[in-house]
Amino acid sequence: MRICPCIFIYIVLKYCLLNNSQEVKRLPNIKSAIKRVRISKKKTLQNSMRKSILKTNIKKCKQAIANNEPNAVEALKLAIKTIDKAAAKNIIHKNTAARKKSKLVKALNAALKQQ
Repeated sequence: MRICPCIFIYIVLKYCLLNNSQEVKRLPNIKSAIKRVRISKKKTLQNSMRKSILKTNIKKCKQAIANNEPNAVEALKLAIKTIDKAAAKNIIHKNTAARKKSKLVKALNAALKQQ
């Protein structure tokens, strides 16, 4: 029995793409499982983007506080907003969010006291 060349190419491409992937080495056979793999990849990408934005905003806020910049309060507001969004989307735990916000506010208050 011969396999159609276009089907063979499709199978080889799918196998190569999935072998380069970190998460899944073999594609599931069940339709719903295939969809779950697709959705989990998409969600992982979204979560990593949100986590990256979170880290960037926290770092900018810390730098603004350390350099006594006048926009430190705005940077703090943006960082707190980002932290709250991340906690709402379950990217970080709510207690972690509270701890991060508390540390930033405490650092800002200490910097304002020194001035």
